[in-house]
Amino acid sequence: MINVSEQPVQPAPRSLIVTLYGAYGRFVAGPVPVAELIRLLAAVGVDAPSVRSSVSRLKRRGLLLPARTERGAAGYELSDQARELLEDGDRRIYADAPSADEGWVLAVFSVPESQRQKRHVLRSRLAGLGFGTAAPGVWIAPARLHEETRNTLRRLDLDVYVDFFRGEHLGFAPTAQAVARWWDLAALAEQHEAFLDRHAPVLRAWERRAGTPPEEAYRDYLLALDSWRHLPYTDPGLPARLLPANWPGTRSAAVFRALHARLHEAGALYAGVSVPARRL
Repeated sequence: MINVSEQPVQPAPRSLIVTLYGAYGRFVAGPVPVAELIRLLAAVGVDAPSVRSSVSRLKRRGLLLPARTERGAAGYELSDQARELLEDGDRRIYADAPSADEGWVLAVFSVPESQRQKRHVLRSRLAGLGFGTAAPGVWIAPARLHEETRNTLRRLDLDVYVDFFRGEHLGFAPTAQAVARWWDLAALAEQHEAFLDRHAPVLRAWERRAGTPPEEAYRDYLLALDSWRHLPYTDPGLPARLLPANWPGTRSAAVFRALHARLHEAGALYAGVSVPARRL
């Protein structure tokens, strides 16, 4: 098991660029100039060479497209695929508390031995979407993840290998016990605790302040969002009644919501964009 709390706190530049576009860059009218990307990433400790190399990698993956601004400056805009990925991410990152009785979606797949690499990719993607393993070739997640999972597998041309089913768990083991078997709850809790260790002190510091300076708000919000946005994928938002008492995911979600409410709009001033209000 990877001990998240022992990993370096400094986020990867490529991840921060994706986070920047998700939080602010997609609301820019036209491409974001390269010079502006360098300015905005410098505020969170990323130097210019790292920005350029990370942008190149995102360009090769088809997520960023080179374009010119109205004034002729070189810049980058999101591809249609990237926009769809960010919209899928919004439904996770800014989700309400999960319903107690939404049911489950099952993904059952069979991949020919001659295409075993696709089997590996399929397993990796289902795990990355927050699915747990109910049995070999049978993956399970809260039912609300069905649409996003369908979109993801279609983008990867993996949908032909998968059947989806929706239903409820009827036993024999109590559902809370089954959930503890399908997901590694200890590892998920550790990731939430790591988020709290890094960002709960930031929230407490802001709660003691009267003003919200835009540059500081931008920096703290971008770093918090970059940490938080991965959690709703590893932890799919399981119903609270099925989780251990004092589940840290409840506290980490509350910290992120409070940081978002305090910092997001002020950070937009530093980023030079107008963002839609998103109340959590």
